[in-house]
Amino acid sequence: MEKINWFPGHMKKALDMMRSEVSKVDVLIYVLDGRAPLACLNPEFVKIINEKPILFVLNKIDMSDEEKLSEVEKSLLGENRKVIRLNSTASGAQKKVLEKLKQLCLPLLERFKKKGVSGFIRAMVIGVPNCGKSTLVNNLCGAYKAQTGNKPGVTKTKQWVKLPGNFELLDTPGTLWPNLSDQKAGMFLAFIGSIKDEVVAVEELSLMLIERLVSDYPKFFEERFGKASGTGLEILEFIAASRKFLLKGNEIDYTRAARAVLDDFRKGRIGKITLI
Repeated sequence: MEKINWFPGHMKKALDMMRSEVSKVDVLIYVLDGRAPLACLNPEFVKIINEKPILFVLNKIDMSDEEKLSEVEKSLLGENRKVIRLNSTASGAQKKVLEKLKQLCLPLLERFKKKGVSGFIRAMVIGVPNCGKSTLVNNLCGAYKAQTGNKPGVTKTKQWVKLPGNFELLDTPGTLWPNLSDQKAGMFLAFIGSIKDEVVAVEELSLMLIERLVSDYPKFFEERFGKASGTGLEILEFIAASRKFLLKGNEIDYTRAARAVLDDFRKGRIGKITLI
């Protein structure tokens, strides 16, 4: 498969905007997709974050492997670093996130208290495309504020929104980095839909996903598709035949079968999966 890379112009503008706005914020909310959390760590964000406190949100836990998330959580914790596991579409997310932000910003809140003022805590939300940032922002706001969609690149401009409890939130566009030198990370990002399907060969991508899932989650895979042995191509052909994804002359419709595998994974139909 050709090298996976996707960095449209609006992502460069987004990184520039984050660099200019980060000095105005007190804390960062770093959203990671629980299905491939380590692949969601953008090396460009390291240059932007500097020493700001960070709340890592391991999102989409309803589709993620909790045992593997425990390993990831340990690697993320540190000074001025907290981690929360979340399904950003579920009720109660707002309270959990705001409480963690208050813990991270305790010194600032104490300064406000000593001065007798009720200043605002300003937070910036960052993450790769399609990790659930905007859905989380909407949940935090308690109302529809940020545009969402089950595809990368929906949020393309900065959006400041107010939250309960003297918080202000800056939602930013989902952003990748200019050179995806780590092709394993690029592959995982393509699996979860952080890279547009239009820039990858979906048939090849599905074969790589099949091989990975058969290796890591054979039981889940067999329960969903009825076969977890053989080459990726043999399994894809079996899936196409069993689901009657055929073209004229009974030829296999590889594209339709490939999209079905990717769609089943992305919608959590195969099981709770985390790729690391």
